[in-house]
Amino acid sequence: MTGDTPGAESASDETLTKAQYEDFEELLEYLKRNRGFDFTGYKRASLVRRVSARMKGVGSETFREYLDMLQVDPGEFTALFDSLLINVTAFFRDPPAWEFLRSEVLPALVATKDPSEPLRVWSAGCATGEEAYTVAIALAEILGVDQTRQRVKIYGTDVDETALNVARRATYSPKALAGVPEPLVEQYFERSGADYTFRKDLRRAVIFGRHDLVHAAPISHIDLLVCRNTLMYLNSETQARVLARLHFALEDGGILFLGKAEMLLSHGHLFTPVDLKRRIFAKVSKDLRERMSVINEGGGYEPLEYPMSYRRARELAVDAVPSATVVVHYSGAVAMVNSAARRLFGLSGSDIGKPFQDLEISYRPVELRSALEKVVTEQRPLLLEQVSWPGGPDGIDCFDIHVVPLAEPGGLGVGVAVTFIDVSLPRRLHEELEHTNRALETAYEELQSTNEELETTNEELQSTIEELETTNEELQSTNEELETMNAELQSTNEELQTINDELRMRTGELDEANDFLESLLISQRGGLVVIDRDLRISVWNAQSAELWGLRTDEAPGQHFLNVDIGLPVEELRGPIRAVLGGDSEYEAVDLAATNRRGREFRCRVTMSPLVSRAGQIRGTILIMEETAS
Repeated sequence: MTGDTPGAESASDETLTKAQYEDFEELLEYLKRNRGFDFTGYKRASLVRRVSARMKGVGSETFREYLDMLQVDPGEFTALFDSLLINVTAFFRDPPAWEFLRSEVLPALVATKDPSEPLRVWSAGCATGEEAYTVAIALAEILGVDQTRQRVKIYGTDVDETALNVARRATYSPKALAGVPEPLVEQYFERSGADYTFRKDLRRAVIFGRHDLVHAAPISHIDLLVCRNTLMYLNSETQARVLARLHFALEDGGILFLGKAEMLLSHGHLFTPVDLKRRIFAKVSKDLRERMSVINEGGGYEPLEYPMSYRRARELAVDAVPSATVVVHYSGAVAMVNSAARRLFGLSGSDIGKPFQDLEISYRPVELRSALEKVVTEQRPLLLEQVSWPGGPDGIDCFDIHVVPLAEPGGLGVGVAVTFIDVSLPRRLHEELEHTNRALETAYEELQSTNEELETTNEELQSTIEELETTNEELQSTNEELETMNAELQSTNEELQTINDELRMRTGELDEANDFLESLLISQRGGLVVIDRDLRISVWNAQSAELWGLRTDEAPGQHFLNVDIGLPVEELRGPIRAVLGGDSEYEAVDLAATNRRGREFRCRVTMSPLVSRAGQIRGTILIMEETAS
């Protein structure tokens, strides 16, 4: 998302009431849940201003009302995202900065590379692709077209899939090329009707894809990262998190090119200015393991002069911990593996820096990738208890796995620590103790059961005789009960027959009532509509269908004020409300209308309340008749 300068953002969320703020947050949560766009890290003042402007354009007065509109009109999402994702970009935007990049920075960057080495460029928030193609032109001017085609790979990313589709087509209007010198237009664009298309051989060096800077892992091994006028829309916490990811994405000595409205004064530990005026910065190189181990209590990086012996002591202390521990950087790369983890899981120092998900430990002895993702998302520890590992070394076959988020005091997440606590011996002892207890309990129960069986055997033998004597009496009593039940069943059958007769009679009465009501609807000269208190159609007779073209099976359930017929139903809102509110027992309105055949006429709409036996107004009855002109 390439945006405008901050001067365009003047709205603020400070004037919102608590209820309005909660409704706005609910709107953002709805966009995240249903459309996958997470704007929670963006500045609220900017978001409130743009959403409010869109609401004004469609006539919504509250955030709640606008949310209701989004739920019933999916097409509104496109217009809203066009307002939120300000895809303002251009070829060679801010020419002095691009000229400095082309003449000073890129030649120096190319000089650090071996002629056979690739050059990787990332245009983050590329919108419709102009910046990505601008980089391709700049590099082609330095390397030549053939070298650019062979060595350069440019990744253009954005959250707006519509803008990315424009970028993939690589076709632009003459107005869009106004900032490109004519010789460059002739060399790098081909005429396509009234427009211009970027030359196909260089187009293959540019790859476009959807990517969310705030939540997705960064592209790695980047030499030049162009991210212009995107960070300024993020709040400070989200900016810090994104800048840390951009730092990880860049190779040592890599270049970060920002927009002229963006500064990095508070992130000197990550980037150093190459030219502050033109917002060009170089990566401050730090070893990945060092970055994970030297976060001080104040929340920043320790100074370089911090005694290395202290750091080494801390590394050795972690390495000596008997429990296997693996630290995963927030980017997904392995940052540290202690001695116990190397021994148990066959890891080595060469695995540091590799993606955690590519290592066997990420899914064996248990699936950890989803666990890490959950911990990073929720920033809460997770305990996986009694994880079995059959055939583990040193007799280890069970772990308690602690997955703990690592964060700076300011709340910025830096990674996750995964610790494997060996609970094999306690588990085996516990199982053996439980087995012994169960055996003793079983033996005791069997002995007690034997004594009880001996005592009861005599009682059972004596009672058997008594039971045999009473059996005959019980059988005779059972026979009498069966005869009584038979009589009761006959009586019940007669009652059911009577009920069936009554039901048949009532069914006939209902059929007659329905026929009578149907006759009323058919006999009605004009269109008759019955709506409930929510203004939803309950009855729509055949004359209404003939008059307006909306079938009797389509109308029921629809909101009367939303039906698309040749009658200006919105003008009936007030009279209907008056009838429903009991303010009027009769309302009549003459309106200009157009029937389903396109004939214009004057329609008289008569409204009266639909009243229940208890005297409550249940809805409104509307009769629509053609009146004499």
